[in-house]
Amino acid sequence: MSAEPFSSSERAAVYRVIAERRDMRHFSPGEIPAELLQRLLHAAHQAPSVGLMQPWRFIRITRPELRVAIAEQVEAERLLTAEALGERSDQFMRLKVEGIRDCAELLVAALMDGREAHVFGRRTLPEMDLASLSCAIQNLWLAARAENLGMGWVSLFDPQALGELLGLPAGAKAVAILCLGPVAEFYPAPMLELEGWASVRPLAELLYSDRWGAVAEE
Repeated sequence: MSAEPFSSSERAAVYRVIAERRDMRHFSPGEIPAELLQRLLHAAHQAPSVGLMQPWRFIRITRPELRVAIAEQVEAERLLTAEALGERSDQFMRLKVEGIRDCAELLVAALMDGREAHVFGRRTLPEMDLASLSCAIQNLWLAARAENLGMGWVSLFDPQALGELLGLPAGAKAVAILCLGPVAEFYPAPMLELEGWASVRPLAELLYSDRWGAVAEE
């Protein structure tokens, strides 16, 4: 491991990748070379994890019929979500919420079984296993953006139904469907903001000083 400090250009690249990461829904034809996919997955695997438990498991979906079945599960949940949204259902149904059928690679990120045996850092915060998996997904996302590939995180699914489809053991849980592949262009801003669904809030509204709700001094 090099002890040399990062150059200004290297630091700038990190901040640029973070700022230009997007949750992508539109993908272009093309493939991801095997060595590049492995590089991205190694980046995910280098994520921090509480107690070094490494709770992440990634399932690469290679069978076309399995991809179709996953897309059908997502569509079923999309309809249920629209129903639950009430007056915003029509607006929601106009949104493109996934690129499962179009992306070059489809991955399912899951939490491993037997997580109850890991107590270090989880005795009072058992959800830190999910936090660790989220860090791995973010690593994958940023590495993909640096490689000029798009990635989308799909959460519209029933974890139990998807787990049964993929043969997850008892105690394991599917958390994310990840669409990965070439894109024609990256959204200039988060897609949901561009579509008028929500607005990005400034950091100043979310940063407190010493206690909840106390506005931080600049």
